[in-house]
Amino acid sequence: MTPSPTSQGILDSIQNVTPDMEIAYAGFDTSDEELIDQLVPDFQPGGPLAPYRQKASFNWKKMMFFLDGKSVIKFKNTVFETLEQDPLFDRSQEVDKSLEELRELSFLRVRRLFEYNFLSDELLFKNPLFAWIMIGCILMYDTALSHKYQLNVNMFAGVIQASGTARHQSFVEKCKKFEIFGCFALTEMGHGSNTRAIQTVATYQPSTQEFILNTPQLEATKMWVGNLGKHASHAVVYAQLHTPDGVNHGLHTFVVPIRDVHTMKALPGVLVGDMGHKISINGLDNGFVSFNNVRIPRENLLNKSADVTVDGQYVSPYKKSKRFSISLAVLSNGRVAITGFGATLLKMGLTIAIRYSAARRQFGPKEDEEIPILEYPLQQWRLLPYLAANYCLEHFSKSLFSELVKVHVGHMFGDQSDYMWGLIREIHALSSASKPLGSWLARDGLQECREACGGNGYLAVNRLGELRGSNDPNCTYEGDNNVLLRQTSNYLLSLFDEKLKNPATIISSPIKSVDFINDYEQILQTRFEARSIEDCKNPLISLHAYQWLVCKLLVECNDKIRMESELQSCMFDAINNSQVYHCRSLSLAYIELTVMKVFYEFLMRQQQESPNSQELIHVLTKLVSLYGLWSIDKHMAALYQGGYCSGELPVKWIHCAILELCGELKDEAVALVDAVAPTDFILNSPIGHSNGEIYKNLYSAMTQGKHVFERPEWWKEFSSPITVGSLPTKSKL
Repeated sequence: MTPSPTSQGILDSIQNVTPDMEIAYAGFDTSDEELIDQLVPDFQPGGPLAPYRQKASFNWKKMMFFLDGKSVIKFKNTVFETLEQDPLFDRSQEVDKSLEELRELSFLRVRRLFEYNFLSDELLFKNPLFAWIMIGCILMYDTALSHKYQLNVNMFAGVIQASGTARHQSFVEKCKKFEIFGCFALTEMGHGSNTRAIQTVATYQPSTQEFILNTPQLEATKMWVGNLGKHASHAVVYAQLHTPDGVNHGLHTFVVPIRDVHTMKALPGVLVGDMGHKISINGLDNGFVSFNNVRIPRENLLNKSADVTVDGQYVSPYKKSKRFSISLAVLSNGRVAITGFGATLLKMGLTIAIRYSAARRQFGPKEDEEIPILEYPLQQWRLLPYLAANYCLEHFSKSLFSELVKVHVGHMFGDQSDYMWGLIREIHALSSASKPLGSWLARDGLQECREACGGNGYLAVNRLGELRGSNDPNCTYEGDNNVLLRQTSNYLLSLFDEKLKNPATIISSPIKSVDFINDYEQILQTRFEARSIEDCKNPLISLHAYQWLVCKLLVECNDKIRMESELQSCMFDAINNSQVYHCRSLSLAYIELTVMKVFYEFLMRQQQESPNSQELIHVLTKLVSLYGLWSIDKHMAALYQGGYCSGELPVKWIHCAILELCGELKDEAVALVDAVAPTDFILNSPIGHSNGEIYKNLYSAMTQGKHVFERPEWWKEFSSPITVGSLPTKSKL
């Protein structure tokens, strides 16, 4: 598959402007030494973390340059320094705020981001990756603020830009000027993951050239809409489009005014409200809305893929299935973003936990000698595999975002080539699995970070609880994780079915994530290749095991569904009964393989292209190896059951290799988190501070709190004497 000439030309022009568009990695040039010191200041000399920084085999600043490149580092510095110097972003303002005050503070801060205009149109055209970097920078400061910003910019204005035409540009321009504030209204009370069953209705009326929006029943109420609770003036609303002939043409998107921009009162027919307190991220106002004969102009239909004429005729250059595929591309935006959210939140937690583990001393070989808890193999085993996973996942999420940019460029120029449809399908499948993988890794990793920091990890000021809570909704919004995995297995099984029906079929995908399935018969004949612990450290050992596992699960899932279809009355039940231990496992194995493969292949290219980066690539290859072994270890039962492994040695070698890699990476760990960590102001964790002075920082944070040394306002209640047993009990036995 190749892109159409039109979209390929556009992609080439963007890449000519910015060679690093695909991934921000730039390698390292020794001529950058002076520039590195200018852009990345040294840490405070000495301190508890100094021994580990000195033991690292690489320069953490060079690693930062290798991972991000000069332009990204400059951009991050600008954002971080600007926020730190602005009194509005002073953390003390968040203390003891009511829900309403938190909503207000988030709104004022998001408005300030627009005033700074970090992302100019020129910068975004030069390198679309800066949109990704911007969201990550704000996410590290505050999840609620980041979501509030990206829902308005990406999920409102971005969807209008991608799905609309010239007649909708005014909405985008007003959004950029902060004249309107938007949200993305898809989920309903009764439907979330099953988007086809959304019930909100938009019926076209030719006499007035308007669509009339209605919420037909209670469960069709839109809810969980970020920004809608208090602040959104407009929404991108998903509704079933009905034409005057009574035909339902399926789900379409409309721009719908919600509140008067001058008074912020709900418009006629719109019932909108705030959902109230959530488990976390309360600076974001999630809301609900229902419509009662709300009229919007015909032009408010986003008509890139379909339109309704003045007299009510439905027109589209696409077949219905392809129109739905285009909508999948829009939904992939959120899933790709959440993959990155998980990686970013986990990165923050690991920075805190690893720095703490390097500074915290407990026990030792002698009574008068305590050692850092990072020296304990158990602590290494708890944290370092998540660090390895995080490096792989963060690279993959950037890579997937760059592929998504290609889809938007192709869509913008009307590319209907097979390559573009294949790319849309593959990104949908990958993002439907990477979102679960990323959010679950962050869920489990952040909990491990919290526990690895002991009681101090439980103190809110150290921020691990906040990070854990901020990741929690990643597991459910934009699609429940377990439901999304079914989308991925459906994609894989459909390709495999084509191969079974016609063995001459060549499976080929734009990102090349499934091409190995062409050799599934030969792959299934292979067996575990390693013959020693050292062999297991080669990333190819894990990659080959994963390819075998995916092929084996494909065959088993196909057989299971066929068997169930003979027993059940419908295919729905057959597929549903094949999820546990089959389709779900297939999707997870496929995405774990792909995440590892993408980073490993990148490092192999860099090994050829960046001769001055070998010490960095050596360490990163160890991370890939550790991630691969740690992940494939969770599938050992399937590897043995299917005959890929036999005897006791493979699992012993893998476990020993995992522990050895953890030991080898122990002295690199502090430098590895230094290379990806934000500034101390952004990280905002006493025990995660770059100076490693965990006790001084923690004591300072505790003693500077509000009312710390004051007696409680209700102290008189303690001083008032009581008569024990003076109140009668309700009943006596």
